[in-house]
Amino acid sequence: MLRGIDVSAYQSANYDTDGLSFVFVKATEGRSYVNPKLAAQTERARDAGLVVGFYHFLWPGNLTAQAEYFVSKAPDRKGDVLAVDWETNGEGTHPSNAEKDSFIRRLKTLRPDNRVVLYCNRNFWLNVDTTSYAGDGLWIADYVSAGKPRIQAKWRFHQYTDDPVDTNVADFASKAALKEWAQSA
Repeated sequence: MLRGIDVSAYQSANYDTDGLSFVFVKATEGRSYVNPKLAAQTERARDAGLVVGFYHFLWPGNLTAQAEYFVSKAPDRKGDVLAVDWETNGEGTHPSNAEKDSFIRRLKTLRPDNRVVLYCNRNFWLNVDTTSYAGDGLWIADYVSAGKPRIQAKWRFHQYTDDPVDTNVADFASKAALKEWAQSA
């Protein structure tokens, strides 16, 4: 298992990279928000030689516009991983299964040289999702032992705690294997 974290505007641009193989950086949300630390947090990951991913917090509606907004703000580099963050928003709503699936497919069309994964929590995966479509891989949040999410589906990334930061593991034999997977989109 490889170690990694995900960061957003809530974390420093000088986060600790010791012992990490990857990082996911929040890039965008909806059609108007851009993480003000996106460039600095990305640079930090690249300087540390980490595999880099970017995520978009998906809102209901305007999926094509959201996908285009995300790819216009997230750096465009082969080998980076793109993620769709599918969960309940601040208004208590969430995109439908069809919207989630449509967004993932649109991203794969807009960025064919990048892997696209779905991020959601265990409840969404087990009780909201009806299609099991996760693009190129599932990134599941379930706050239990690292690498042991309580689901039956194959997963690539597991967020197992948010203390002190969102901490993840990846189901790859080595950092080289993760890089190879990411670059083989």
